[in-house]
Amino acid sequence: MTAPVKHDSAAHHRPWRAIQRRPSRKIRVGDVEVGGDAPITVQSMTNTLTADAAATIEQVRQLEEAGADIVRVSCPDEASTAAFGAIVKASKVPLVADIHFHYKRAIEAAKAGAACLRINPGNIGSPDRVREVIQAARDHGCSMRIGVNAGSLERELLERYGEPCPQAMVESALSHARILQDHDFHEFKISVKASDVFMTVAAYQMLSEAIDCPLHLGVTEAGAMRSGTVKSSIGMGALLWAGIGDTIRVSLAADPVEEVKVGFDILKSLGLRHRGVNIIACPSCARQGFNVIETVTELEARLAHISTPMSLSIIGCVVNGPGEALMTDVGFTGGGKGAGMVYLAGRPDHKMDNGQMVDHIVELVEAKAAELAAAEKTPLAAE
Repeated sequence: MTAPVKHDSAAHHRPWRAIQRRPSRKIRVGDVEVGGDAPITVQSMTNTLTADAAATIEQVRQLEEAGADIVRVSCPDEASTAAFGAIVKASKVPLVADIHFHYKRAIEAAKAGAACLRINPGNIGSPDRVREVIQAARDHGCSMRIGVNAGSLERELLERYGEPCPQAMVESALSHARILQDHDFHEFKISVKASDVFMTVAAYQMLSEAIDCPLHLGVTEAGAMRSGTVKSSIGMGALLWAGIGDTIRVSLAADPVEEVKVGFDILKSLGLRHRGVNIIACPSCARQGFNVIETVTELEARLAHISTPMSLSIIGCVVNGPGEALMTDVGFTGGGKGAGMVYLAGRPDHKMDNGQMVDHIVELVEAKAAELAAAEKTPLAAE
């Protein structure tokens, strides 16, 4: 009998890699739970004009296919909130309405079906306006996110602290939280984002000890695809490793779909969430029996449609190939004379010519993914 694969998700067998998440209360964003024992969710944000409902619906669909759990949509004007209802109806995931300053836009978005309002109560205006927004959220089942950014702190805090800093960000967040709490509204999460990694991490560390609400992680304005991925991985990775964070958004100057992919990759690397094929590949060297870089690039593209969690190792030679294959569902290790060894469930199974290897691996992975998906839907037989 084939030995079962020891998946990376079995962290309970490896106490040295287990992450203990910070206790927090649980809220709901539509039908998605955030905080407590709920899985860490991945978010992104549309960059189409919200008033163009068709374009925004299409981008939401792309984000859904990439695996986004929650999508945020900016609502800066009345035309946007007028289109928001149609976007909500077409969406399979809960939508967050991004609101700044205009309290009427928040009320309109809540009525149109927003699952959450991203807002700073202190920016809305008078206490009466704040009360109206909170009542709209309560009436329509909306949660809220208090979003604090280092680049838009209150003038009073900047004058007192001299410049943006973690202490000022946390003070801002807690003052906004008190406004909601004073109105007996507790369905909220908080973010304290900065473009500086050190400031971001320090702010979230301080906030995590000061309040028990769920935390939305992000390094804001992180940059372009490569640099933004690096900054986000360092900042959010450090926090997630420490157990801090309940939902994440990777802010990239790139296609929003890439934000979702990077978000899942961050969570996968820490064993916190698994989606799709985790490809383990060597960087390639003169020992490689086939072109590893081209092969992995093609496999990533051809396996992007698979959402079932599974693992694949693609190693250029026999130095590390067999050992890596022991821990993966499917593996291929380069050998000599234009062929390599295919591994299934950690064991060598058959040889395959390099020229046919990609098509063959895709077939094996698709078949294994279907098998795993079917097993998840089948109740365990009574012993």
